[in-house]
Amino acid sequence: MGRVRLDRDGALAVITIDRPEKLNALTLAMYEQLGEAFSEVRDDDRIGAAILTGAGERAFCVGADLGESIPALTEGRFDISEWDAAHQKHTTLDKPVIAAVNGLCLGGGFEILLSTDIRLASEDAQFALPETGVGVVPAGGTLVRLIRQIPYAWAMDLMLRGTKIDAATALRYGILNQVVPAGDLQSSALAVAEDLLSRSRTAVATIKSAVRALADLPEDEAFRQEAVLGQAAFTSADAREGLAAFAERRPAAFPSHEA
Repeated sequence: MGRVRLDRDGALAVITIDRPEKLNALTLAMYEQLGEAFSEVRDDDRIGAAILTGAGERAFCVGADLGESIPALTEGRFDISEWDAAHQKHTTLDKPVIAAVNGLCLGGGFEILLSTDIRLASEDAQFALPETGVGVVPAGGTLVRLIRQIPYAWAMDLMLRGTKIDAATALRYGILNQVVPAGDLQSSALAVAEDLLSRSRTAVATIKSAVRALADLPEDEAFRQEAVLGQAAFTSADAREGLAAFAERRPAAFPSHEA
């Protein structure tokens, strides 16, 4: 039936959508497990960052399972808002999530990708939102997120026409940060995670919470709130240690890493 696994390696969590024989299509149970995995990353102070990927080489995730999840929605037996946690809607997860996209990233899989912070893909990855072709819409956060993340014309083409794009095009659109050979995907994602884990967790969390909180405020109010958040970061224990380490030309031993 497939499942969503969460494995730990020190301060790193690796979340794997594990149903490769079905291109990592998500069952109702797997959607629930993915939401629980994000919650576990949020709540476990030992975790500083997460990588999200799909099992196998053919797919990251092709979205909801057409034999179970989609019929449950279309027949009104299930409310799409129950997938909010899996799509990181209303999230309070202030730890970075790195997507490592292998192969197909379609429909709900694309939507889950848009909820992550830093995105890497293999050269053979492909992306599409095919929902309008079957009479539905990408309502797993995409109707809100995509137009805020990339230019209007590209976002509308992807959503309205279901245009399939390759990894190079997704990089050009700004959907991805990096495209790498398939054999280098996991090591490249791990390198990004290790870099993030070397940094102040206080500062990283402040940036994530600030981006979420300030995006839709009027400019003057956003600047006022930015000052509050910035002041808290500048007066934190991590800031004192970081500045001392810089002056002494040594690696920082951030107090936020001691969980």
